[in-house]
Amino acid sequence: PPASQNNEQGSTLRDLLTTTAGKLRLGSTDAGIAFAPVYSTGAASGKSGRTMPNILDDIIASVVENKIPPNRAPKINVKSEIKDEPKDDKKCIQDDCSKRYSDIQYSWICDKHVLWLRDHKNSNNWKLFKECWKQGRPVLVSGMHKKMNFSLWKAESISLDFGNQQADILNCKDSIISNTNVKEFWDGFEDVSKRQKVKNGETALLKLKDWPSGEDFKAMMPARYEDLLKSLPLPEYCSPEGKLNLASHLPGFFVRPDLGPRLCSAYGECVAATKDHDIGTTNLHIEVSDVVNILVYVGIAKGNGVLSKSGVLKKLEEEDLDDLLRKRLKDSSELPGALWHIYAGKDADKIREFLQKIAKEQGLEVLPEHDPIRDQSWYVNKKLRQRLFEEYGVKTCTVIQFLGDAIILPAGALHQV
Repeated sequence: PPASQNNEQGSTLRDLLTTTAGKLRLGSTDAGIAFAPVYSTGAASGKSGRTMPNILDDIIASVVENKIPPNRAPKINVKSEIKDEPKDDKKCIQDDCSKRYSDIQYSWICDKHVLWLRDHKNSNNWKLFKECWKQGRPVLVSGMHKKMNFSLWKAESISLDFGNQQADILNCKDSIISNTNVKEFWDGFEDVSKRQKVKNGETALLKLKDWPSGEDFKAMMPARYEDLLKSLPLPEYCSPEGKLNLASHLPGFFVRPDLGPRLCSAYGECVAATKDHDIGTTNLHIEVSDVVNILVYVGIAKGNGVLSKSGVLKKLEEEDLDDLLRKRLKDSSELPGALWHIYAGKDADKIREFLQKIAKEQGLEVLPEHDPIRDQSWYVNKKLRQRLFEEYGVKTCTVIQFLGDAIILPAGALHQV
């Protein structure tokens, strides 16, 4: 198809699609999908004759297809793959998967809301993932640690290599942030006697947030960066160069979100010991991009004031868990490390309204500009999760992340850890 001569460049993908949709110069791809070039070849690359990767054209075509003005309708038979799918996608996938994907080891967890891919090595995983991902559902892939150099991710190894670095450390109990030497954090990771104390003598519940991140991660930890990239699940989607990773194909003039990678580390067993599990290491929030989170290391702390491994398991069993997750807890070869509560993006407004209601009940000031999700000011405990379900019909998806598990979340999904 001829390249568009329109020089407009949208500041966001939404702008780009809407400004392009009404000015289509119709052609066709091999798939028979209506297609519109996004910008002139010169503006895109600075070199005449260079065009965008076909995949971006296909993606944009599927979005703008229905916006073609009636008087510009193409003569070709425009047929979208999505239109041919039954309306009940959820039922279709679950009923049909056992036949279509018999070569893939998988299960459904959380009332069939989360896809669990059990064999990280299967090269066909992406085919089933694609069906689930179209519906914006979370995916769990287990066993990623088997592909990694485990010695690189031990707490003592990171402390030895980078202990002299300075970073912001958050005390999750009082939300106080301090800039300190990271060696202090790592030395107390598995030895409670070396942990900071707060004013009342309690042990601080520390989190080393997003250290290091992005380009700093790559520059500071090149060996770990490479180890992480070669171990990513579903590389077609998750790898920076993945052919189905949209961010890799966006034009350079887009402002991209921070795609990481970043290292998130926290003391966890103290959380399990708190009454009603009122504290989390990551409060309820939303990410602006899709996220893959791999649990690369789980430490078992020793010392006074922390739960034993069996104590942690007992606390986790009190959660509203799927039968398959309970079975994993009893497997001695599995090591649990993080507890996630996940909500669909469509429930964000209900959750926001609920948290503002709870804030008023507790006598807190609710300002018009205050957004409890954006501000990450809430960890929704067990009692509140029950009320959220009873009063608003919003059910919590509870997932235990074991060592080596990758949790893949679509942008807009709410979660706390």
